[in-house]
Amino acid sequence: MTPGAYLPEHYLPVVIFLILGTVFGIGILVVGWFFRPRRPYPEKLLTYESGITPFMDARQKFSIRYYLIAMLYLIFAIEAVFLYPWAVAYGQIGLYALIEMVIFIIILFVGYVYAWKKGALEWE
Repeated sequence: MTPGAYLPEHYLPVVIFLILGTVFGIGILVVGWFFRPRRPYPEKLLTYESGITPFMDARQKFSIRYYLIAMLYLIFAIEAVFLYPWAVAYGQIGLYALIEMVIFIIILFVGYVYAWKKGALEWE
């Protein structure tokens, strides 16, 4: 066996699967490109905004409050995801985990109160 000529037989199905997947994906795109209808007209090329003809530029500026509230929501939603595995395994992990989760919820609550006091949850 020479170095560089060795290919484990267990990887061969993976390589074949990757090649077939790539060929299939590219093939479907090419077939779609050949068979799709090509009849552009002005109404078809117009941007679509909920069925209404656009009346202003779509790239308008949003208030920083929008992004701040979105980030706060994501932070608290992701943290709430950690409660589910704890609740499922509560019978096996016992009192120590209960104390840990109470501390975790207190930290979340303190963060929420801090954001509320700073006015981060006010829309206007």
